[in-house]
Amino acid sequence: PGSVDLEKVSNVIVDQSLKDQIFSREAGRICYTIVQAEAKQTNGNVFRRNLLNRLQQEFKAREETRKRSTQEWVCLVSFICNIFDYLKVNNMPMMALVHPVYDCLFRLAQSDALKNEEEVDCLVLQLHRIGDQLEKMNMQLMDELFNLLRDGFLLQEDLSSMGRLLLLEILEFRAGGWTLSETAQKYYYSEVTD
Repeated sequence: PGSVDLEKVSNVIVDQSLKDQIFSREAGRICYTIVQAEAKQTNGNVFRRNLLNRLQQEFKAREETRKRSTQEWVCLVSFICNIFDYLKVNNMPMMALVHPVYDCLFRLAQSDALKNEEEVDCLVLQLHRIGDQLEKMNMQLMDELFNLLRDGFLLQEDLSSMGRLLLLEILEFRAGGWTLSETAQKYYYSEVTD
């Protein structure tokens, strides 16, 4: 950390995360490593501060991002959730990220987003990854989110069959205590491959 410009590094990571879905899923691990190295070497938090400032800017512009590019929007959500998953303070998720993560997930649960398989897939993937942690931080918001998902599943007529299957699976996943029974696992994942 002492030999590089950490602000530039954080910007490069965010920029790459918004372009590359695979990278956005793994960026949290990279950021975690840099934060740990910086804290150990210089006892500083320049990287984390710059990263969070940049994330805040991207978060504020999320609707414009979504209108401009679904892929970029999905990458942004994936990246924010990934940072929530990896960057901890005293082994707890950062409180500052709880509401932005929920805001993104609530946006993905709106009826227009539920019509888009890419957005439904992103929503389900994030809930698989961090749903349990997020629920521990604010159960009321998780209940509200799942009420929206249930209503979308039951009442929205123009969902694709894949979107419907993904929603049903995540509803069952949470109902099972954030795990799927072996039978449910076989049902959902043999259906997807068939």
